[in-house]
Amino acid sequence: MSAETHAPQEDTKYRVSTLELFFDLVFVFTITQLTRKLADDTSPLGFAQVVIMLFVILWMYFGYVWLTNAVPPNTTLRRVLLMAGMGGFLVIALAIPNAFDAAGPAFGVGYLIVNLVHSGLFIAAGGPGSAAAMARLAPFNLGSAGLVMAGGFLPPAARAAAWTAAVVLMIVSPYVNRRHGEFQIRSAHFVERHGLVVIVALGESIIAIGIGAAGLPLNLQLVVAALLGLALVYQLWWCYFGRDQDLRAEHSLQHMTQAERARAALSAFGWAHAPILLGIVVVAVGVKKTIGHATDHLYLSGALALGGGVAIFLAGQVYFRLRLRIGTVKWRAIGTVAALATVPIGLWLAIAQVAALVLVVGALLAVEEKVRA
Repeated sequence: MSAETHAPQEDTKYRVSTLELFFDLVFVFTITQLTRKLADDTSPLGFAQVVIMLFVILWMYFGYVWLTNAVPPNTTLRRVLLMAGMGGFLVIALAIPNAFDAAGPAFGVGYLIVNLVHSGLFIAAGGPGSAAAMARLAPFNLGSAGLVMAGGFLPPAARAAAWTAAVVLMIVSPYVNRRHGEFQIRSAHFVERHGLVVIVALGESIIAIGIGAAGLPLNLQLVVAALLGLALVYQLWWCYFGRDQDLRAEHSLQHMTQAERARAALSAFGWAHAPILLGIVVVAVGVKKTIGHATDHLYLSGALALGGGVAIFLAGQVYFRLRLRIGTVKWRAIGTVAALATVPIGLWLAIAQVAALVLVVGALLAVEEKVRA
């Protein structure tokens, strides 16, 4: 079949398996660890380290979504290999807090295991088109994994350079290897899998409320701060899932040609979901820092985490919608700027910034509903 023809009729019953959900729980542990890492070090250097690690990790997590989209884990060998990949992700997650210190080698070795399992299983069982496309992409993935592993044994500055080079190689590889249109994407499974990991990642923000409240007296101040935090997380959920956005994304993919679908899957569910998930991590850090100091002012790092996290999330949403042509983006773009404008409020009063963000996101969602009606 030509890459420009429509993909064959999909099996709409092919949905996310419980083993994939179990895999995602291991992956989300990496989100938890990244949140912890950023909460412990909100300096520009700490943020840069988290961004590098998140992108490196997301590249292979998304790779596993593409893998199970083409290769259902329905045999013993496939399940065992998927478990090996989960083990690699677990090692990566355990190494995250000290990845730029003593745990760098463990991070690198874990990443190499994840990469080898992914490429090997994809090439062996991905089917003619997908396996051939993966065979051309595998050298780039292995090259980036080699940089990550080698970097793990280098001093911190050189390690950051090696891991940044790995990120650059990941970004350019799909465009150097232009045959990714041969990957066949099952739209329903693909959209569902990404939606589920966003749901679980949003749960990290809820956990941050509980961690921030641990050991504090349960008074009115704490309850109001916790409820405002919950309202903000709910609004992020609505931004992603409200008005059946996930179903519209699925329908958009289904009506594309095979080549268009692969390109849209890369951009909308790869490049766009990186800032969406980064935004969730940063918001979780901001919420955690706010709960225990609701009637105090925030330091600049905490205020930036709240306003900047929401802004990063909305920016990812803008690109996601633009790429799939599934809704207006004007108000979400305005919301990105408005979220950043709340930072001075947090420097005055923490709980006031959370309330302002709830109003900002609520207003943009209300305007979208009115325009849609």
